[in-house]
Amino acid sequence: MSVPLIEHFFSAHSAFAWLGIRRLEAVALERGRRIRHVPVPLDPLIEAAGAVPFRARPPGHAAHFFGREIARWSEIRGRPWIGRTPTHHHADYHLANRVLIAAEIAGHDPGPLAADMLSAHWEADADLSDRGTLSGLLAARGLPDPLIAAADAPEAVQRHDANRDEAITRSVFGSPTYFVDGDMFYGQDRLDQVDRACLRPYAPTPGI
Repeated sequence: MSVPLIEHFFSAHSAFAWLGIRRLEAVALERGRRIRHVPVPLDPLIEAAGAVPFRARPPGHAAHFFGREIARWSEIRGRPWIGRTPTHHHADYHLANRVLIAAEIAGHDPGPLAADMLSAHWEADADLSDRGTLSGLLAARGLPDPLIAAADAPEAVQRHDANRDEAITRSVFGSPTYFVDGDMFYGQDRLDQVDRACLRPYAPTPGI
């Protein structure tokens, strides 16, 4: 009998995935669910949804969404942060996504490494586009360094693309997005709803 899932669509540099991942792990453990981690590139999802990219949004929106909201939730979740957007936040994080994919392909649970990446970025200003940084995170987790090379291999690249396509097909438009038995929940502030959905499903919404 297969273990039921919580599906976790996220990017390796996402602030709100960072804030939610420990709570997600706790919910999954308590409810007897396995987490399917699905690293995705965010920009294509936002574009497919017809939304304005984060970097193009007004300063006031950025200050609230990536400042005040993070500050409040970091208190709630008990996660210290650097008090600003990380220095290399807008660097290419796709390699980090693919390292997580390569780890899963190699038979490792990518969840702990994902939590390490997210924490390193938002709590220690780590550059997730830097191969040396990723190598250090792998070593700290006891994972083999060749996973970085494996992240550039066709299988990891193709799976990253497939994750993107699946996310767009399933109307995922941001990170983190969770699915419980096909029901979608956007944002780590919905994790209490995710927890409830693991116990019993919500009534369907007609027409949706």
